[in-house]
Amino acid sequence: MIPNSLPAIILAAAASAILAWAAVSDIRKRIIPNVSVLALLGVFLAWAVLVLGFGQPLASALLAAVIAFAVTFALYASKVIGAGDSKLFAAAALFCGLGYLPLFALATVLAGGVIAAVSLAARPNRAMVMLAMGGKGDWGRGVPYGVAIAIGAAVVLWGSIGGYVQPYRFGKPAPAQVTSRDLGKALAAPAPGK
Repeated sequence: MIPNSLPAIILAAAASAILAWAAVSDIRKRIIPNVSVLALLGVFLAWAVLVLGFGQPLASALLAAVIAFAVTFALYASKVIGAGDSKLFAAAALFCGLGYLPLFALATVLAGGVIAAVSLAARPNRAMVMLAMGGKGDWGRGVPYGVAIAIGAAVVLWGSIGGYVQPYRFGKPAPAQVTSRDLGKALAAPAPGK
């Protein structure tokens, strides 16, 4: 869990402001400025020193960014997302670490789906023409995925600081996991008071 400390809150606010800047730029110009990605990396350096410390949490953050960049670069090479989206997602993954990377990816994909659905609903005639053409026409400017990335990162940052989301525990059972053996024992036990 990301600690609920003053430095974490201040740096999360700075990261959120940078992500909002990248999202607004993506909406207006369909470009995520490289300067915004570099600014996010600068905030992460402070995050690494003041929040994570060195050792396993920092290694987890770096590995999450490498995985995020590898996956999003493949999506960029396949022309699914833009280069700016790939860089922004990898930079934001630094704040998530491995434990929150699945939640970050899921929140980003869900936000992107909602944005795409709203975009289609806003232009129903274009959507019907594209459907009739089997998706082979011009979709226009596309979905500003920087917005979805900013939303996904905000869910992880603020949800973890507030204690609303927990990191994924790779290969470890949840602390309160109930097994079938526990259920059998509970059913075989005499009722209280008998």
